[in-house]
Amino acid sequence: MSHTEDRAGLAVAQPIIEFAEEALAADRSAGAGAIDTAVFWSGVADIIRDLTPENEALLATRDELQRRIDAYHEANPGQPEPSSYRAFLTEIGYLEDPPASVAVSPERVDPEIATLAGPQLVVPLLNARFALNAVNARWGSLYDALYGTDAITREGELAPGKGYNAARGAAVIAEGRRILDAYVPLAGASHADVAGYSVAGGALVASLQAGATAGLADPAAFVGYRGDAAAPTRVLLTHNGLHIDIVIDRTGANGANDAAGINDIELEAALTTIMDLEDSVAAVDADDKSLGYRNWRGLMDGTLTESVTKGGETFTRQANPDREYTAADGSALTVSGRSLLFVRNVGHLMRTPAVHDESGAEVFEGILDAIMTAVGSLGELRGAAKGTNSRAGSMYIVKPKMHGSAEVAFAAKLFGRVEALLGLPAHTLKIGIMDEERRTSANLAACIAAASERVVFINTGFLDRTGDEIHTSMRAGAMLPKDAIRQEPWLPAYEARNVVIGVECGLDGRAQIGKGMWAMPDLMAAMLEQKVGHVRAGASTAWVPSPTAATLHALHYHEVDAFAARRALPALQADSLGALLTLPLAPAGALTSEVVATEVENNVQSILGYVVRWVDQGVGCSKVPDIHDVGLMEDRATLRISSQLLANWLMHGVITEADVDAALTKCSAIVDRQNAADPGYLTLAGGTGTAYEAARRLILDGAEQPNGYTEPLLHALRRRKKAELAG
Repeated sequence: MSHTEDRAGLAVAQPIIEFAEEALAADRSAGAGAIDTAVFWSGVADIIRDLTPENEALLATRDELQRRIDAYHEANPGQPEPSSYRAFLTEIGYLEDPPASVAVSPERVDPEIATLAGPQLVVPLLNARFALNAVNARWGSLYDALYGTDAITREGELAPGKGYNAARGAAVIAEGRRILDAYVPLAGASHADVAGYSVAGGALVASLQAGATAGLADPAAFVGYRGDAAAPTRVLLTHNGLHIDIVIDRTGANGANDAAGINDIELEAALTTIMDLEDSVAAVDADDKSLGYRNWRGLMDGTLTESVTKGGETFTRQANPDREYTAADGSALTVSGRSLLFVRNVGHLMRTPAVHDESGAEVFEGILDAIMTAVGSLGELRGAAKGTNSRAGSMYIVKPKMHGSAEVAFAAKLFGRVEALLGLPAHTLKIGIMDEERRTSANLAACIAAASERVVFINTGFLDRTGDEIHTSMRAGAMLPKDAIRQEPWLPAYEARNVVIGVECGLDGRAQIGKGMWAMPDLMAAMLEQKVGHVRAGASTAWVPSPTAATLHALHYHEVDAFAARRALPALQADSLGALLTLPLAPAGALTSEVVATEVENNVQSILGYVVRWVDQGVGCSKVPDIHDVGLMEDRATLRISSQLLANWLMHGVITEADVDAALTKCSAIVDRQNAADPGYLTLAGGTGTAYEAARRLILDGAEQPNGYTEPLLHALRRRKKAELAG
């Protein structure tokens, strides 16, 4: 436990004090708008004093609604009759009256959010190397992404092998040319036939190997170049708002043997990134929180660096500079070299020991996050680094796990109080609404209306949404296996409503409308085949698990114009809300002994594989091998699904506590084997230890966890483990 000091009646941990007061001192040295340290802490105390009761009341409302829904299902087991169920949910205030109309009006929004479409990364903010990799994933090598993944088959002569495979390299180059022909074609020729590129009269000229020349089919696709116009070293093109940079180097590994000298094709990829303080991190105390806040500040003022060792060489990684070109008209052209950053604060549920209020109680973590991440942004908003992230002058905060419009309104109120405290213009702090809880999905228009001047993002999070689907209707009956749950009517209704309602509320051209994560980072061929569906569904962004995946997912935004797809979407089904409220219950005979045994082991193995890293090592998001050794990206949202499903099956007698213990014993050995090469790994076998306890309690106590969240148990047990490791 960190040492605390008094600040305006608050007991504040030393790491938080040091972070905040260093940032405030830098803000004062920058001049206008600075705030005195004593005034700051007094204002923090006022915010905590004023808003804590409101936060507590919102959580009490959650609990009361869940209590009444539980009682309804206990009295009316099985699939509820639709009209009476909807009347009940309306009567208790779970379903809100939709607003007659909503017109969002966020101002000062960057084009990466408002008018461009492209991939989005979500990265744990406590890991500086991952954070910097994501910042720099605005641009990615197409050749590397194709060669290093299964996007090009690894079978036969195209198997990568230990050294460079020339046949695979040729296939990569051929695919690169096909992509150029598909999205920035030449008039009457192929990029595969080019012997060289030049610029003349503000236009791109391709000299063909046969001796003729060709221009672009769409001359406006040429944006600029670098180097000599007669022999440029880079050619910058654009399609569907995304840039394509042809890198020409006749001495390079690829360019030396390429007729046109093309050494690589770089794609504009992760337009935006969410720096995460929530589901993908294990931040349980002041030390963890201050690390996240410091990393955020370093990203905002451009000072974050990380020492990286690769191939025996050590170098310093930092955020890339902007890219400079000569525009088609001969003027200087600057293109952003970095992903535009959001920060994801935590939701309204958890408290943190980083600060205690005047009564001695831990303060709400979401309140502290809003204040401290805004403090970390001051250098970018009005200091020497102004405009490093947002050229429009906004700070972008994703707010997760909100239930209904009152909770969104509370977040907006909190942001307003933070702006007033720090002397920021009204509505500087923008909000991203995660549509990942059932009460928010059912009342989405009202939620958007509650933050109409701030909202710049709505996003479906089907993982947390599935967990909440199970927990909300926990007592209605036994649920289907988790993959089958996602085939039920509620999920397509949920995904469709998010886009259509967002458009109806005016988000098109003003905000991102997004989709969730591709969770299999090693299966890029499957991602290329399937994830284009997110763009066809009108999403202007969707989550990917790595910079490489962002580069490949960028191809989908060339293949499909997301905004045109959005305009062509059909109207919602007549009763989309009814579909949304249809419970994914297992019909009679569906849960056979074989189905149940397989599902139990799959989920127990997933829980153990994730929790053992979270509790023992503080790793909040990682690639966890499933029971078949397929690597899946796991975070607390995936954990919530698995633990809630097994808790539901326990409640309804599908499985017993003995079944759970048998699966835990069996799967512990599997997880131990999968982590055998990790020198920091603490084994699970034997059923002892804090991580094993966490996995077991998440299942056995899962039905009683608030909204099915895993954080209360995980945080408590991680703190215990940290104390054990400290001595």
